[in-house]
Amino acid sequence: MCNLSPSLLSANFYNLENDLNILYEENIKYIHLDVMDGVFVPNISMGIPVIASIKKNTQNKFILDTHLMIENPKKYIDSFKDAGSDIITFHREVSEEYLELIDYIKSKSIKAGISISPDTEVKSIIDALDKVDLVLIMSVHPGFGGQKFIENALDKIKYLKELKTKNNYNYLIEVDGGVYIENVKKVIDAGCDLIVSGSGVFKGNIRNNIREFKNLFRG
Repeated sequence: MCNLSPSLLSANFYNLENDLNILYEENIKYIHLDVMDGVFVPNISMGIPVIASIKKNTQNKFILDTHLMIENPKKYIDSFKDAGSDIITFHREVSEEYLELIDYIKSKSIKAGISISPDTEVKSIIDALDKVDLVLIMSVHPGFGGQKFIENALDKIKYLKELKTKNNYNYLIEVDGGVYIENVKKVIDAGCDLIVSGSGVFKGNIRNNIREFKNLFRG
């Protein structure tokens, strides 16, 4: 069954504790942490101190699913690991030494993920699939809010699912961008394991939104 990884970027940072408590009470396992540097993407978002504070104050209630939309990710791996990230995902587009970077992340006893943007083909990461713990398919262009779901993400998810089954790979397939109650079913049907949603979770009644997602996950 799919899991939901709410994107904390859409939470109420004025009362973040309340939102996190709701996620815990609704049995959310993952929380998605978008880290943007203003270089690889045009926006700047949360960083290491925020993640460290969340880890310390939630006392391992969640798996911290950290998505680095930054240049030179290797420079910061140790810091994000020390802050409490359980999964660190970086973008294929920023590193030609991505296989070595995966090995480096895993050497820190945390899980390694690789992400591709909408214009990047799955074939660019084929040789990483037996190494990674997670593959993140961006279904919007990273760094821009309010975008619609890009349909070619579905073909990528299906292809990754086929490869996973055929080769007995162990990675989770995650999708991020423009996913809401109204369109999540097609993402589930394509073979996704982990679904990121920000405003789809935090806009309106958080509890009701989570329960609606979970009902669709159950089919």
